[in-house]
Amino acid sequence: MRKLTKIQKQDIRALRAKRDEDIDFSDAPLVLNWSKAEIGKFYRPPKKPVTMRLDSDVLAWLKTDGRGYQTKANWLLRSAMLHFTKQATARGRKPSGQPTKAGRKRPR
Repeated sequence: MRKLTKIQKQDIRALRAKRDEDIDFSDAPLVLNWSKAEIGKFYRPPKKPVTMRLDSDVLAWLKTDGRGYQTKANWLLRSAMLHFTKQATARGRKPSGQPTKAGRKRPR
């Protein structure tokens, strides 16, 4: 994320100094229909540093696009997490957060 410019910082300070009643929202239309809103689009969960041991070929594949391989790994893990959470919920089960291994019986 880029750092704010001096002008942007000044604008933010000026907005903070105003009371809510003094801010002009006339150019921002009132939204009554939130059906197309995207939940979490701008939310960024806090990051936590971790150490993982990955197979060398997996790491090489993640790094093929250069910078951003950790973001790519996080995106893949989040996609898997959401997939398995949705799958467990659809079956009426409590999401465990872990996919079952092939050949192993699912816990009940």
